[in-house]
Amino acid sequence: MNLSFYIAKRYLFSKKSHNAINIISAISACGVCVGTMALVCVLSVFNGFGTLIESLFSSFDPDLKISLVEGKTFSTEEAAVAKVRKMPGVVYFTEVLQENAMFRFKDKQASGTIKGVSADFQKMTRIDSIIVNGKFQLKDNAFNYGVAGAGLATKLGFGPYFVDPLYIYAPQRTGEINLTRPETNFVLDHVFVSGIFGVQQPEYDNKYVIVSIDLARQLFQYKPHIVTSVELKVSDKKDINSMKKNIINTLGSRFKVLDRFEQQEDFFRIMKVEKWITYLILSFILLIAIFNIIGSLSMLIIDKKDDILTLRNMGADQALIQRIFLYEGWLISMLGALFGLGLGTLFCLLQEHFGFITLPGSEFIITAYPVNLQPLDLVLIFVTVSVMGFFAAYYPVKQIKIDNSSN
Repeated sequence: MNLSFYIAKRYLFSKKSHNAINIISAISACGVCVGTMALVCVLSVFNGFGTLIESLFSSFDPDLKISLVEGKTFSTEEAAVAKVRKMPGVVYFTEVLQENAMFRFKDKQASGTIKGVSADFQKMTRIDSIIVNGKFQLKDNAFNYGVAGAGLATKLGFGPYFVDPLYIYAPQRTGEINLTRPETNFVLDHVFVSGIFGVQQPEYDNKYVIVSIDLARQLFQYKPHIVTSVELKVSDKKDINSMKKNIINTLGSRFKVLDRFEQQEDFFRIMKVEKWITYLILSFILLIAIFNIIGSLSMLIIDKKDDILTLRNMGADQALIQRIFLYEGWLISMLGALFGLGLGTLFCLLQEHFGFITLPGSEFIITAYPVNLQPLDLVLIFVTVSVMGFFAAYYPVKQIKIDNSSN
């Protein structure tokens, strides 16, 4: 074993001549432990919320989404698009026509978005998992139905299978605007609401009503096979990047193909920024705790001045003596870091399995704070504490001077 490390380890656990040094060293290690534990828990909660929101989005968003780079609509009968439909690995090919509209229920009105989808939309997504009331149904032999976002339903005051229909006003795409009779500038139709979904994101819950694509084409006066996008479910999600490249090569530069993360790129970018800002703030707090090591190490150097003189007389040079106390300070921070990582990991695992810290007001999605412990976060935290601990110990150690004249 390295001599300087061996002596440093003995100093760490041995009794000092002044009991205050032991107390200050223990407080320093506890401060590092608490700061490390806080980093583990907070980053894991951020990961948990990210995973939760990702699962909610995945219930609504497709594996891959095809749309135009420029322009709005295209035909699914185009040769390149037809090739994608028949491509191996494409499980569901869902046609989508999406446009803005105005909704009216009784005497209340609101603007929003109509999303017309083909019959396989329910199989392509996991929409059933986010239906909070009613069921997913778009048509039967007699009526057209719609599935609306929870925010829009609350705003207008409707629910599944109400007797009164939800009226939809779609702007006329062709012809001249009639200023004297504004109502003639809209195509009017209605649906009965069969279900309410909740993604817990305002851009979906407060705006969307899902209807059949046939009704959407009728409302917005589009011909058959015209869509604003095509949504795909693929068989092999592990190889989705390869599938995406094949589709891009097939379609050409007119089209763009987005995976789930790219469809919600802004949201996931904000989540990452928030996570790393929190990491920096907690790291700064941890740095303050680690700098307690300077005080405890300085007192230890004073306490061990006789040992330093003895080691010098035995032939130890200045570099060896400095390494002893550098290891000593570093071991204090490592001791706190290891306990912090262990306690933080244990806390997160208990929260994941038992959920003893609850999250009020979100019972229909989760009842407790979600956590997702990621090994890379643990490695990053350990490296952070190691580097901070080394530099905190470096300053007092460099002040050790050996007086050669005392030989």
